[in-house]
Amino acid sequence: MVETTPAERTAAEKIFGTRLELAERYVEHLATSGMERGLLGPREVPRLWSRHVLNCAVVADLIDENARVADVGSGAGLPGLCLAIARPDLQLTLIEPLERRVIWLNEVVADLGLENVTVIRGRAEQVTDEVEADVVTARAVSALGSLAGLTIPLLKGKGVVLAIKGRSAEEEIQKASKVIRKLGGRETSILTAGEDLLEEHTTVVRIRVG
Repeated sequence: MVETTPAERTAAEKIFGTRLELAERYVEHLATSGMERGLLGPREVPRLWSRHVLNCAVVADLIDENARVADVGSGAGLPGLCLAIARPDLQLTLIEPLERRVIWLNEVVADLGLENVTVIRGRAEQVTDEVEADVVTARAVSALGSLAGLTIPLLKGKGVVLAIKGRSAEEEIQKASKVIRKLGGRETSILTAGEDLLEEHTTVVRIRVG
């Protein structure tokens, strides 16, 4: 079992509440089969809670109730599965092009009994007809300029993109501003999530569309 620090445990309890056991089982999947199949490296295992799961799950605070959420380049389910566990009211569509990752995601979804998750194999630009989303999330997919082209079209003209970013968020926004406007983004801002819970808060670029 992946150990947690007292601070991580407190944060996890607050974020996941009665669904904490599901979050723990998800972390075990990441630390075992997820690592074995190359979804993340062995160095990440000690940091799974702080750097990955909690870092993603706090983004749930930025999403309205009962929203339809599409997670682009879902990979190991970050942030998609974290959001699905923390917020059973959300409908999640995980979009992932690589077959081995899709197989793994489906196995984890089945094991955790997550009825609010659908996994689609494909690139974001190929599945716009299949997906209806109010919110599109992404983490560690690409720079904001190219990410805007992958995420904004999934909103069909109205909604919000939430991209988890690092310290370069401001610089990325400046470089991508023309592309974002051209695609229909009308307001781009930097938000923080988890400041009161995590040692290092999560930086999120929010693009409002329509």
